[in-house]
Amino acid sequence: MSKKNLNHENKNINKVEEPISEYNVEKNTFQEEELHPIMIKVLEKSIQDSREGKGISHEEMQKRIKKKYPFLK
Repeated sequence: MSKKNLNHENKNINKVEEPISEYNVEKNTFQEEELHPIMIKVLEKSIQDSREGKGISHEEMQKRIKKKYPFLK
């Protein structure tokens, strides 16, 4: 007699979904949220720095991380 593994039969056993009924929203809706004034200033400064060329590229950051942490791959 073979035992059936119920975990393999039910593919959705580990699926997690938010209980949308508790939040009184419809599924797949976007709610705009108000940002904290400090967060707005940080974002504005970041955008300004980016326009002024003060940042570094993603590729450059990857090179620096790989150089600093060679065990990460």
